[in-house]
Amino acid sequence: MSQRWPVTERFRITAMLGVVQILTWGSSFYLLAVLAGPIVEATGWPAEAVAGGLSVALVVSGLSAPVVGRNIAERGGRVVMGTGVVILICGLLAMAAAPSLPFYLMAWAVMGAGMAATLYEAAFSTIGTIMKEGARGAITRLTLWGGFASTVCWPLSAWMAESFGWRGTCLGYVAVHLLVTLPLIGWGLPRGERAIRTTRPERLGFDLKLALMILIAVSLTLVFTTVSVQLITLLTASGLTLAAAVALGTLIGPAQVGARVLEMAGRERHSPLLTLLVSGTLIITGLIGLWAGLPPAAALIAYGSGTGLYSIARGTVPLALFGPEIYPQAMASVARPAMIAAACAPVTGAWLIGQVGPQGTLLVLVALAALACGGALVLGAITRRSA
Repeated sequence: MSQRWPVTERFRITAMLGVVQILTWGSSFYLLAVLAGPIVEATGWPAEAVAGGLSVALVVSGLSAPVVGRNIAERGGRVVMGTGVVILICGLLAMAAAPSLPFYLMAWAVMGAGMAATLYEAAFSTIGTIMKEGARGAITRLTLWGGFASTVCWPLSAWMAESFGWRGTCLGYVAVHLLVTLPLIGWGLPRGERAIRTTRPERLGFDLKLALMILIAVSLTLVFTTVSVQLITLLTASGLTLAAAVALGTLIGPAQVGARVLEMAGRERHSPLLTLLVSGTLIITGLIGLWAGLPPAAALIAYGSGTGLYSIARGTVPLALFGPEIYPQAMASVARPAMIAAACAPVTGAWLIGQVGPQGTLLVLVALAALACGGALVLGAITRRSA
């Protein structure tokens, strides 16, 4: 089925979706990295509650994922992602107008529904329904685009916040979505592309391969989110200064991009399950390196490379396991618990550090990553047996 799309057309669709990913991630998931401080300063709302807006959005996003997957399979990604951007616009408008903390949190709930229909899982599913079995390379390229979301949008958000305030920043992203994101989806995505057939998510619930994918996704999401929130604490606990910890943390992003480039250079000559297993192994290596006191730069490069590869595997492994027909529903079934885990991870990570300290927390994270690797090995064995 993928042969009906010339190479230039596949690159065009991927590039268009890449810009959409940069703008939707930057105006939702990465928004509070810049705006949390200005919001607290301007409103006096508790910092924990302001940051909790993202947790609300992630929970709603996870709960919305099955509906999004089913609709992408039935209607195609163009309609669903376009609707998702409209919902994001509504959430940003509500946030800009928020007169109180409860209204602000409600705005994040609306944003969560929009995130479910616009971020990676929705974009991967859209590519899968368009390009069918030929989607793997496009998914890899899309993650390269998505990796620039914070690079592009953090400076943009900072400039808008400095120039127009935090409410003006929300309105600025509304304008960006109206002028750029919506037209890209409306004019750039083909009409009428949808999965060949649809299978209701309930029929996927008893599939052992899907259960293993959920186990892997939840385990690694807990690891990623905890590390992203607690990285400075984990590094300074080993005796590093704050400045050194921040500088070392910047190695993760380039390592992610480098690993994705190497994966793309492989030209799909290996199984996506191998990418998943290598990803987990690198994550474990990096975390053990931090725990054992090895050079933190090497440990963070290994960890970052693993997370970069997983962003590809999370989209390509379900496609290889389930095929394009039920790919959107499979992605949604994995996304729901993973998003909820991401929402819970900041709280559980802080609790872990309080209970067992930074070193003990690293060991727990190693155990979670090892659980994911074990799931990948079992998944590979099941796949080989059924081949």
